[in-house]
Amino acid sequence: MEYKNLGSSGLKVSIVGLGCMNFGMMNDEAESAKITHRAMDLGINLFDTADVYGERGKSEQWLGKALGGRRAEVIVATKFAGPMSSERFDMQGGSRRYIMQAVEASLARLGTDYIDLYQMHRFDDDTPIDETVRALDDLVQQGKVRYFGSSNYAAWQITDAEWTARTAGSNRFVSAQNRYSMLSRDIEKEVVPVCEKFGLGILPYFPLESGLLTGKYRKGEEHPAGSRLAKWGGWAAGAFASEEKIDKVEALIELGEQYDHSLLDMAMGWLANRAAVSSVIAGVTTIAQLEQNVKAGLWTPSAEEAAAIDEITAPPQESFGPPAR
Repeated sequence: MEYKNLGSSGLKVSIVGLGCMNFGMMNDEAESAKITHRAMDLGINLFDTADVYGERGKSEQWLGKALGGRRAEVIVATKFAGPMSSERFDMQGGSRRYIMQAVEASLARLGTDYIDLYQMHRFDDDTPIDETVRALDDLVQQGKVRYFGSSNYAAWQITDAEWTARTAGSNRFVSAQNRYSMLSRDIEKEVVPVCEKFGLGILPYFPLESGLLTGKYRKGEEHPAGSRLAKWGGWAAGAFASEEKIDKVEALIELGEQYDHSLLDMAMGWLANRAAVSSVIAGVTTIAQLEQNVKAGLWTPSAEEAAAIDEITAPPQESFGPPAR
């Protein structure tokens, strides 16, 4: 395993992290524990979960039990701000009141007295960012949180939080967890430059586009029975498996055959080697998938291979020059 600093912080994270969203959803407690233990054996030290994962809380609970006495060996990243109740509107967001409740609940479920990386799952339009940043800074001062980060923030929201923290002289966001893959590169326009400017480490989620970048979904073929995209039906086409993305997958598979690399190698290795990316968060349902992801994350594309991937997947460049006459 290889390790990187999380942005400009001193926190060292494995370049492949384990996303624990499937704990309590696709994996039962015993399977979740086995995956956790194997991940640690492979050198993974970043375990990413959220209070809303696994029927609101089960993922945190099972991860905490699986870590047991080895808690100090790993970096536990969890999230708050997502809705924890379908009935109570106040059990979500970034208010001081809610953050102080949410962190205590997560600590209890995880069976720990500190969270290494506490991430705001989504921006809260109803709460001033100053209130959120000061509350998170207080948690750091109290020792309940070591670092904090954002998830699904737009570039301007990251910038606003950075300016607010600097003005207040408080701790600042050290990471940004956003959707990012070879096929979803929208964040390169604004979010990536902002993270590079302010020293935030990017933690991509959906790096494999829910399996699309593993090679098991092919053009003109039915989705494999039991697969996520088969279960999700028509919604999946727009979110992950549009015709345009399927065409790019076919081109990437051909490219991989040319250089003797799998599509999975390219998907994980390409992301892991992006300068602003600190760790690639990938969820699994089996140990075999976990092992394949770790191996793929250690692949480094040559300059020629990286250029060929860009040729297929890079979004069109916008021109900011004077309009043509």
